[in-house]
Amino acid sequence: MALSFWFLGTQGASAHVKWFCAYDAAGQPRSLENVLCQDFELLLALALLWFFSGCMVERTSLGELAARSLNRFTDGLRLHTEEIIRAVCGFFFISLWAVGGILLTPELKTTSSMVGPLQLAIAAGLLSRRTMPFSAAGIVVLFGLAVRGYGTFHLADYPIFLGLAAYLALAGLQKDLFGVPPLDVVRYATAVTLMWASVEKWAYPEWSFPLLIEHPGMTLRLDSEFYMRAAGMIEFTLAFALAWTPLVRRVAAAILLGMFISACFESGKLDVIGHSAIIVVLVAILSDNQPREADYRAPWLAPAGLCAALTVTLFAYYVGHAAIFNTSIL
Repeated sequence: MALSFWFLGTQGASAHVKWFCAYDAAGQPRSLENVLCQDFELLLALALLWFFSGCMVERTSLGELAARSLNRFTDGLRLHTEEIIRAVCGFFFISLWAVGGILLTPELKTTSSMVGPLQLAIAAGLLSRRTMPFSAAGIVVLFGLAVRGYGTFHLADYPIFLGLAAYLALAGLQKDLFGVPPLDVVRYATAVTLMWASVEKWAYPEWSFPLLIEHPGMTLRLDSEFYMRAAGMIEFTLAFALAWTPLVRRVAAAILLGMFISACFESGKLDVIGHSAIIVVLVAILSDNQPREADYRAPWLAPAGLCAALTVTLFAYYVGHAAIFNTSIL
């Protein structure tokens, strides 16, 4: 089952649809009655079974063997996590400056002449730990400009940038956030980012149809509607897994890495730039091999946690959209 999730997930990896296709963020999403169909319930049942099985295996000898195997490949990366994140973030902001006219992601356009120098200043600040908090502040400024131009709901797609800003500030100051390590802060932000993005696959599957027509092999000959529901469920489950127990989140990070890297091959250099930040965070999560005992949870909590997260995310998305754009929920 894990292999089937991997295969469908990597085949389903596509560029962020808003970067390449027409979209209307204020348009009426598919009603919840339409989303919560029989196919959705079947996919959720499969996801719960997969997730619970992974949690059951984690504290067994097989799980310990898997963790040791991952450790052999990631020990070197873990020792240099901060430097790798700083380097890739520097590449990201220099690339945004070179392309020009972009705030944080390709669809967030700007004509401000101050954005380019700010992006270069953010990249320069990453060269020293002392100036990393200033780079973090610069990221928050760019995020604020994007909120002003595109609205809060649109930027709900990208809390990972606030997570990265928090990571850089905390790492630069050598502090935790109320006892939460910097890497965990950006890990939770990444989980929320991907859970929110997965809802768009259910609410607006038609946004992705042009990509599926252009790349027909992605659908594995499945019906496009069912494919989008399945892709959304896979992404949501893997995203929630990033916020779960140590081995589960590392395996989820590995699968998501495969998805995003395969998307880069399909979509080109713009996708490489746009996804570089999330890719480096996933590498850091995969390499995090020093869990605390508090990170472990009873396996029976896994299905309950996934269902609760799904309910809260769907509720927040649809109620928030209805409140801002006056659309219907059911």
